[in-house]
Amino acid sequence: MQRNHYLIRGGLEGRERLRILARVMRPTTLSLFDRVGIEGRMACLDVGCGGGDVTLDLAGLVGPEGRIVGWDIDETKLELARREAEEKGFGNVEYRLADIRQSQTSSEFDVVYTRFLLTHLSDPADAVARLGQAARPGGLVIIEDIDFGAIFCHPFSVAFQRLGEIYTQASRRRGGDPNIGLRLPGLLLDAGFERIQANVVQPAGIDGEVKLIYAISMENIADSVVADGIAGKDEVDRLIADLYELARDKRSFVSHPRVIQAWGYRPLS
Repeated sequence: MQRNHYLIRGGLEGRERLRILARVMRPTTLSLFDRVGIEGRMACLDVGCGGGDVTLDLAGLVGPEGRIVGWDIDETKLELARREAEEKGFGNVEYRLADIRQSQTSSEFDVVYTRFLLTHLSDPADAVARLGQAARPGGLVIIEDIDFGAIFCHPFSVAFQRLGEIYTQASRRRGGDPNIGLRLPGLLLDAGFERIQANVVQPAGIDGEVKLIYAISMENIADSVVADGIAGKDEVDRLIADLYELARDKRSFVSHPRVIQAWGYRPLS
C-alpha cells in the first residue's frame, strides 16, 4: 500500500485512532478467534497489524510456544508496537516492515489474519491470494472488513450523513472499496479456499468510544479529503466539531460500520 494511496493518517496520530478502534472491536474479534479455534503453539501472521493490538491478543492466545509475526507499512507504528510488546513481556512477537501487495513469504503460518486492510487496496483479490500463499497447506485465513454503507445514526444527523458521503467518496477516489466486506466470501472462494464461513457483527452504542470513531476518523482523513478536493477545510473543521457534539449527545444511537468476518482454509494440495 503506497502511502499516498492510503486514506487515513499514519504515524503517532494514526496509532491513537487505531488504539480506540481496537478497543471497540476487541470483543467481537476475540469471539471470532474463539469460534475458529485459535490455540496454543500456533504460528500466526497479522497483516496490516498497525500498532499491534490484535497481534498481542493473538500472542496471548497461542502462548509462549506459539509465534506471531505482524506486518505493516508504517515504521512509526511498528516501532511503537515493538516497544509495547517488550514492555508487556511478549517474547513470541516479531514485527516486520512489509507490504502485502509486494511481500513474499514461505507457507509457514497456521493462521493468517487481517482486519480493515482490504478496503484500502485497489486489487484485493491479489491480496487475498497472497494471504493464502503465506498459510501452510490446510492453514486458516481470516479476514475482517467493513460494509460502510450499513452505518446508522438515530436520530438523524446531517453531520453523520455528510461524513458517510465524504468517506465513501474519498475511499473510492484512492482506489479503495468502503463496502468490501460483502465481497469477502466471494474473494475467498475465487482464491481457492475451502470450508468458507462468514459472520456479521456491528458494534453500536449510546455512549463510549464507538461513538467517537467518526469524529476521530474524520480528523485522520482530513488531509486526504482536502487534498483530493472532496471538501474544503472549513467544512471539514465544522464537520469534526459536529461529530464530537454528536458523540456527546446522550440521545444519539450510533453504529460502527457493519463488519463481515470471513474465513476459509487453504487446500491441502
